[in-house]
Amino acid sequence: MIPTLTARLAELAALNQTVTYGKLARDLGLTGPSTIARLTTALEALMEEDAALNRPFRAVLLSGRLANDLPAQGFFDKATALDRYHGEDPATYIAQERSALHAFIGP
Repeated sequence: MIPTLTARLAELAALNQTVTYGKLARDLGLTGPSTIARLTTALEALMEEDAALNRPFRAVLLSGRLANDLPAQGFFDKATALDRYHGEDPATYIAQERSALHAFIGP
């Protein structure tokens, strides 16, 4: 796990903000050819943890650069594998999950 990832996601959640994968990688100081793969692996591990604890997905705060403020397809694939996404409208699902995350962390 990337040590500061959870702290950065908590900060984003508290500020009601999203971030692109690339920006988050830069914020965390990740570099090299496998940067996004390492970040994705860490985010998927967080999704597994969140699902096991029945918490909203913290990874919902990520947005693909070209995805209209939605996470990349891998987010939906992982959410499906964790039985938390069932093909509903992606924008509606993300809005609901972000709302649940903000309610979970409080003001």
